[in-house]
Amino acid sequence: MTWPMADKTGLQVAAMDDARYAVYFVPPQRGALYAFGIAVLGYDCYTGQATETAHGPGLSASEWTRLTEEPRRYGFHATLKAPFRLRSPFVEGDLIDAFADFARVTGAPPPARGAIKPLDAFVALVARGPTEALDALAERCVREFDRFRAPLSPRERDRRSVKDLTPRQIAQLEHWGYPYVGADFRFHLTLTGRLKPAQIAPVCALLRVEFKKRQVAEEFPVGQIALLRQIAPDYPFMVIRTCALAPA
Repeated sequence: MTWPMADKTGLQVAAMDDARYAVYFVPPQRGALYAFGIAVLGYDCYTGQATETAHGPGLSASEWTRLTEEPRRYGFHATLKAPFRLRSPFVEGDLIDAFADFARVTGAPPPARGAIKPLDAFVALVARGPTEALDALAERCVREFDRFRAPLSPRERDRRSVKDLTPRQIAQLEHWGYPYVGADFRFHLTLTGRLKPAQIAPVCALLRVEFKKRQVAEEFPVGQIALLRQIAPDYPFMVIRTCALAPA
């Protein structure tokens, strides 16, 4: 699958009402971790191109495509500031400048140690061990970039199933535009969409085999952050800027 490419300058899409932005951790494009992620999801958010997927025995390519449909649209990432539309009168250039300034003065957290585990009804590469520094980075992103966020539209609010949220998460959705912040945040890189209970164990096993086969290190640096853009609801997110975080 290939989606239409976004204008990399941002000069045309910045004025589009449906454009959304997000601040993510996206692993470096040339590393083994990112190669694993795009092989699982079948999409490279650096180039906007489909990639060949790796799927194990017992699952066809079409079945795997269905299982990864939702996270494919966002690319292989860990959320730091969830997708948002720009608040007027900000334009894309304002956000890019603030993003670069933020990275310049924000220290990189220690390397993360990942494990492939179920998280709710999907499977992800989840950070294990002490995560205080990762949590603090996400908290800073949530607060720093919220001034650029337009309020949720009725369509965006309706997309969230509040019946599955706690009262605190509902309040956070209203305040920050995303329910999983603060105490509800957990650093993870999503690998599948929602699975049926019987699918979780075999899919976890399949992904762990692929992770080892590709010789991906369990410990990985979180030394950069990425700014992504989605130009319209039917388009995937694409990286428009990466910046290295300051040395710890």
